[in-house]
Amino acid sequence: MTLAPCGPPHWKSWRGHPPWWPEGEAWPPVGPPGTQAWHRMRRHFLRRAVVFLAAVLTLTIGLSALLLWGAASLLGIARVPPGWVTLGQAAVAAIIGLGAALLAGRAFRRMAVPIGDLMAALGRVADGDNATRVTERGPQEMRTLTRAFNAMAERLQRQEEQRRTLLTDVSHELRTPLSVLQGNLEGMLDGVYPRDDAHLSLILEETQVLARLAEDLRTLTLAETLGLILAKTTTDLAEIAQEAIASFQAQADAAGVTLRHLAEPGLPPADVDPERVRQVLNNLLTNALRYTPTGGTVRVRCSRGEAEDIVLSVEDTGAGIPAEELPQIFDRFYKSKDSRGTGLGLAIAKSLVRAHGGEISAHSAPGEGTTIRCTLPLHSVS
Repeated sequence: MTLAPCGPPHWKSWRGHPPWWPEGEAWPPVGPPGTQAWHRMRRHFLRRAVVFLAAVLTLTIGLSALLLWGAASLLGIARVPPGWVTLGQAAVAAIIGLGAALLAGRAFRRMAVPIGDLMAALGRVADGDNATRVTERGPQEMRTLTRAFNAMAERLQRQEEQRRTLLTDVSHELRTPLSVLQGNLEGMLDGVYPRDDAHLSLILEETQVLARLAEDLRTLTLAETLGLILAKTTTDLAEIAQEAIASFQAQADAAGVTLRHLAEPGLPPADVDPERVRQVLNNLLTNALRYTPTGGTVRVRCSRGEAEDIVLSVEDTGAGIPAEELPQIFDRFYKSKDSRGTGLGLAIAKSLVRAHGGEISAHSAPGEGTTIRCTLPLHSVS
């Protein structure tokens, strides 16, 4: 005779949660990632539950018996033998102390376990593991502290990634001019290239590229680390915009691009560093002329903002920027596929505008041109 295989016990096939289990929470309970599975934690959980219920039952029975005993002695129903009063008081004190110890132990454990997790995570971060995160648990104060730690670790990880990216980008930008310099100098030494003005001019141009890159990196670093000193003075921003347009007029004429200056009448002066604002406009105009085709137009618009600020906008009629690339154009060394620049111009413009307490934004769509909008406060911002 063949016996059918035995199935699981009836109690294991029950999938509903117990009456005392909170509604909306999974049963069996599921711990955070990295913890033991429920079937491994079952014995530990049940042992703790039995101890807890036994302690509660003991406290309830003991306190009930003492209350009934005290009430009977007060009513004269029962006589308390001499010396038992002191014993009863000691029992009450012991039960209350046991309850207080249980509550204190539970409270200590709720604080000690998250603190232990945080201490272990801090050790890993100190060893360079910035990807460490801690699961939020325990009292609200510990959850807030854990949330702050996770935010700190995330910032450290992001800064480390930015540092590595910066080193990679800088080495890439340095490689091209250094290769040109090395190739021309070696060719001259070997007699392959003549030592004429044409080759010397090419070498000079590449050294100028390196100098500009070094200066751009210095400006960007100072602005991002709040080490840039701004020589603020009362400045007519419309006049600064007009001067910037005049300096690019010859380049625009050669490219067949029209430059226009549109200034709202009666604009108040602003407390800014004129040289840094001019640098922002120069970077924006360089980009606009680079991507505006022949017959296009670049406009520099000065207007009053909604609050106590001035808005400088550089608008072009170029090909526009794809929507997926728009959030990245202010990143360091970000360049489009056909870009001929270093990828630092817009990043520097953003840092300089923010150093003044202003904001910069970009609006664009493919085929509709691009508008870079800079908002600068009228009054000095610390």
